[in-house]
Amino acid sequence: MLSSVLRSETAVRVNIAIMRAFVRLRRLLATPGDLVTQVQQLAETVKVHDTHIQAIIDALQKMLTPPPDAPPKRRIGFHDSSTDSPTEDKK
Repeated sequence: MLSSVLRSETAVRVNIAIMRAFVRLRRLLATPGDLVTQVQQLAETVKVHDTHIQAIIDALQKMLTPPPDAPPKRRIGFHDSSTDSPTEDKK
């Protein structure tokens, strides 16, 4: 109170510092409620993403496993039926 009544340079600086301290204190007191709300929203978002990611993993697993009643796949391309290797040197 005295710093707001006095007109010296020091009193003005002290008054400004006191006001800034109260503003910070008010922000800190208001923040935890907002912070808790933001953390809760983030947790809900993570749960939704977890279920979506699990669904994607399940779909990929199904794509990678061949069906049990599928016939063996035929190889595509040229197949050499000879047993001799063409790179062998004959002496």
